[in-house]
Amino acid sequence: MFENIIIYFVLPTISISILLVFIRLFIGPTIEDRVVAFDLLTAIAIAFLSIYSLYTSAKNILDVGIILALLSFLGTVAFAYYLERRTRR
Repeated sequence: MFENIIIYFVLPTISISILLVFIRLFIGPTIEDRVVAFDLLTAIAIAFLSIYSLYTSAKNILDVGIILALLSFLGTVAFAYYLERRTRR
């Protein structure tokens, strides 16, 4: 039952959201839109890794999700710092 929910509902929903975020990433009119889309894409990737980990019972994949979250956070903070310095000048 749980496997059917993952295969027929969760994975298509994640796939559609990835497609929509990629559209925003490529069309985004400003750099800020693209950074937010990239941050959302990493959050969706973490959700996909979590679902895959539940489906295959592989706990090691969750470590990859944690590392991806840390890198995404650091990238967002670095970009916010860049924007702050750009607006001061």
